[in-house]
Amino acid sequence: MGLGPRSPRKAGRRFPAGGKRGRGAKGSGRQRPLGPPGVRRPEPAGDARPHLSPEALGYFRRALSALKEAPEAGEERELMVHNVLKEAEAQALALATDRTGSEMLQELLGFSPLKPLCRVLTTLRANLRLVACHRCGVHVLQSALLQLPRLLGSRVEEEEEVGEDGKDPPSETLEELVLGLASEVCDDFLIYCGDTHGSFVVRTLMQMLGGTLLESERARHRGSQSPEAQRAPTRECKPTDFEVPESFLNCLQDLCSCFLKDIAVFITDKISSFCFQVALQILHRKLPRFCAHLCNAVIDYLSNRNSSADGSPLLLFLQDQTSSRLLEWVLLVLDPPRLQSLFEDHFQGRLQTLAAHPIANFPLQRLLDAITTPELLSPVFEELSPAMEAVLAQGHPGVVIALVGACRRVGTHQAQVLQLLLEAFHCAEPSSRQVACVPLFATLMTYEVYYGLLEEEGAVPAEHQVEMASARALGEVTVLGSLLLQHLLHFSTPALILRSLGALTGPQLLSLAQSPAGSHVLDAILTSPSVTCKQRRRVLKTLKGQYVALACSRHGSRVLDAIWGGAALGARKEIAAELGERNQELIKDPFGHHVARNVALTTFLKRREAWEQQQGAVAKRRRVLNSILED
Repeated sequence: MGLGPRSPRKAGRRFPAGGKRGRGAKGSGRQRPLGPPGVRRPEPAGDARPHLSPEALGYFRRALSALKEAPEAGEERELMVHNVLKEAEAQALALATDRTGSEMLQELLGFSPLKPLCRVLTTLRANLRLVACHRCGVHVLQSALLQLPRLLGSRVEEEEEVGEDGKDPPSETLEELVLGLASEVCDDFLIYCGDTHGSFVVRTLMQMLGGTLLESERARHRGSQSPEAQRAPTRECKPTDFEVPESFLNCLQDLCSCFLKDIAVFITDKISSFCFQVALQILHRKLPRFCAHLCNAVIDYLSNRNSSADGSPLLLFLQDQTSSRLLEWVLLVLDPPRLQSLFEDHFQGRLQTLAAHPIANFPLQRLLDAITTPELLSPVFEELSPAMEAVLAQGHPGVVIALVGACRRVGTHQAQVLQLLLEAFHCAEPSSRQVACVPLFATLMTYEVYYGLLEEEGAVPAEHQVEMASARALGEVTVLGSLLLQHLLHFSTPALILRSLGALTGPQLLSLAQSPAGSHVLDAILTSPSVTCKQRRRVLKTLKGQYVALACSRHGSRVLDAIWGGAALGARKEIAAELGERNQELIKDPFGHHVARNVALTTFLKRREAWEQQQGAVAKRRRVLNSILED
C-alpha cells in the first residue's frame, strides 16, 4: 500500500473522527458573503407594518387554546375555526409580523379550510416583500404554502358564502394564488434568494410547485416554530411526493430558469446557493432533463474560469466552502455517463489532493456516493487505495467510508478494500490480530492505540493476546466507525467481520448494542442478506445472560426487539425465560416494561401453554408472509 515502515508515531496513531465543516469549522465564523456586484439585499421595512394590540393577541391566544381542547370533528369545532380564522383574516399582516402572533397564526393555518387559507394568502401576497423578508412573516408564509399538500385537491363548495361585511369570497383559486406568488418572486428572484429570510420562501415555493417536500427543509421550518411544534417528531427520512397540476411544474421550470440569468451569484453567494441546491434536488425527481441542463450550465461556467495551478479550474471551486456545497448536489444528481466524463476531465489524478483538503474532501465523498458502475469505481479505487491510512490520519474518515460504501454498492473490490483497511488499522499482520478488527473499526483506532502498546520502529508486530483483548472494555463507538462496519457486513463475504464480532465477550457485545451508533451494527447483522442464519446465531449467542441489561437500555431494548422479531420459537423461549427471572425489575424500568409487553412476559410466566400457542401462530404468519414476499 506504500505506507512505509512502521514508526512509533504511526504505531500510536488515533484516527481523528472527521473534520468539521460549517459553523464548527476553523475560520468559518459568521461572515456575510460578498456576492458579485449588483446583488441587492432588501432594505428593512421600518415601521410600515401594522401592529397587533394586546387585546387582539389575548383573543387569539384564548381562541387557539380552545381549538386545541375542542373535539377533532363536529359542527361546533367547524364554527369555532370559521370564526377565529375570520378574525385572523382581518389582521393577517399584523399577526404575521408579530413574534407571538406569527406563531399563533402558523398553528391556526394548520386548522384552516381552503377558502380562509386563500383569503389569508391573498392578504400576505399583497405585502409579499414585507412578509417574505420579515423574520416572523417568513414562517407564516411558509406555513401557508405547506398547507398545499393537504388542500390542493380540495373542492370548493358550490354555494359561495358572502361575508357579513358584504365582501365576496376570494376570486382566485389556491392554484392561481400560488402561481401569482411565484410570478412575483420570479420578478425579484435575486432579491428573494439573497435575503436570509426570503430564501426560505423561495425554497418552500419550489417544493410546493414540484410536489416534493424535502426532509431537510421541513426540519429547518420546524426549528423556527413554537416549542410545542418543535417537540413533534418528524418520522419520514425521505422526500415526500404529492400530486400537483401540470401548471405548477411548468411554473417551476420557469422559476428555476432564473438561476441561469445570474449563475455566478448562485454559485458564489452563500444564501442564494441554498436555493439552487434545493432546486436541483426537486428537479432531479420531477424534471430530470431540465436538472441535467442546469448541472451542465454550472459545470460549463466553472470550467471556463481561470485555471488553477495544476490545470483544472473546477478545483478552485471544490475548495471553496460555498460553491463546493452546490457541486456536491451536482455530483449526486448527474447521470452516470456525465459523471464519468466529469471525473475524467476534472477529478482523475487529483483524488488524493482532494481527499487531503479540509473542504474538497466533502465533494469527493459525494462523488464516491454517486458511483454506480464498475467502470467508474475501478480508476477511483486504484487512485485512492494507496492513501487510505494517510486519509484516515488527516481526519477525513468520511472519504474512506464513502469508498467502502461504493464497493458495497457496486459489488467490486470488496476483498481488496477490506485488506487495505486491515493494513491501515495495523491488524493485517500477524494474522492473529485480524480477529480484533471490529473494535478497531468501530472506534477508528489503530491496534497499538486501542490496546495501549508501544512498538519500536522496525520491530516485529506482537501477536494478538486474547486475554488482553477480553479484559479490555469496548471503546467508544463512533458514528463513522459504525457506518464502516455496516458496509462491511453487507459485503458478499463478511466472514472476517462476523468472526471478529463472535470473538467479543458478552459485556463487550452488550456495550456495542447499547451504544447509539453501535446498535446499528447489530441491526446490520440482523438484516444483511450476506449473513446466514447460522452465522447470525453464532454472534448473538454471546448476548445470552445479557438480555435484561439489554432490555433496560434505550438503544439496547430496540436491538432486543429486533432480535425477538426474527427469533425462532426455541430462541424466544430462552429469551423469555431469562427475562422472566427478573420480571419485576423489567416492569419498573422505562424501557424494560415495553420489552416485557412485547414478549408477553406475564403470559409466559403464568400460562406457558397459551404463550407457546400464541408464539407459534405468530411464527406461522411470519413464514407465510415471507413466502409471499419471496414469490
